[in-house]
Amino acid sequence: MSRRILGIETSCDETAAAVVEDGQKVLSSVVSSQVEIHGRFGGVVPEVASRAHVEAVLPVVGEALAVAEMEGPDLDAIAVTHGPGLIGALLVGVSAAKALSLAWDVPLLGVNHLEAHLYAAFLEEPDLEMPLVVLLVSGGHTMLIVMDGHLQYRVLGSTLDDAAGEAFDKVARHVGLGYPGGPIIDRLAAQGNRDAIRFPRAMMADGWDFSFSGVKTSVVNHMRHHPDTPVEDLAASFQEAVADVLVTKARRAAAEVGARGICLAGGVAANSRLRERLREGCAADGLRSFLPSREMCTDNAAMVAAVAWHRLAADGPSRLDLGAFPSLPMPDE
Repeated sequence: MSRRILGIETSCDETAAAVVEDGQKVLSSVVSSQVEIHGRFGGVVPEVASRAHVEAVLPVVGEALAVAEMEGPDLDAIAVTHGPGLIGALLVGVSAAKALSLAWDVPLLGVNHLEAHLYAAFLEEPDLEMPLVVLLVSGGHTMLIVMDGHLQYRVLGSTLDDAAGEAFDKVARHVGLGYPGGPIIDRLAAQGNRDAIRFPRAMMADGWDFSFSGVKTSVVNHMRHHPDTPVEDLAASFQEAVADVLVTKARRAAAEVGARGICLAGGVAANSRLRERLREGCAADGLRSFLPSREMCTDNAAMVAAVAWHRLAADGPSRLDLGAFPSLPMPDE
């Protein structure tokens, strides 16, 4: 019997809701972005984000149900991101999900945001073969993960300081490019020379962890000493340094664990050069590369509902005293 799950996502600055059937078929996916709101401040303001979620969450849920041609009581479960993320933003989603669960008498399920990103790929490619190396790259996290099977993970490494997406935003802010930094740098880099400046590749050959604070500082220092450097060359060279580290480590991890392929996940997975480098690297290594659509890279609720289908079968529903956990770690089983 098919199970239809409503996913709700409010971990940062996207208010999202989606209905997914059996963890694979997306019946609806609605995202309300706050990019224009936070762009005025040069980054996400937690209190502003929380207030925007309060205004948007119920209309977004209503639209997701309408597109899926469903009513609340017809759902088999309500899944909501309960960490990691901004505590105020998370609480809006969790509170809304609890209220709807009670009102519709539908089971509630708390979902780990990082785990949800892993399942975005399976919405578009349900037959991905495992073991699989997943490079999860976002504004708040940079992680190298091995998926041995569904709900079976090994976290090989993570960032020791700035996440890759965070470094993109900080570089863009310093250069005066605006927010969000990732898409702006990506566009400018397309017109620049990626070999113009040799920025450092920290820890590229050492272990599985990442560090992007150094390359960010190198960009800042270069601009201080060479203010006439074309911004396109700066963007392309910085982007190349980040992609080089990410792809090199992912390829090495895939070879060590015997992975059948490498998958990108998270907001930075939309970066065009990272996608190109990974595709080329996997082709050279005889591996399958999976690059999710840009809609599935960014925060969305379809991925929340997708992983919830697996978690519901394995663990059952959550209690109604479900909390929000801003530092919730990635499950490592």
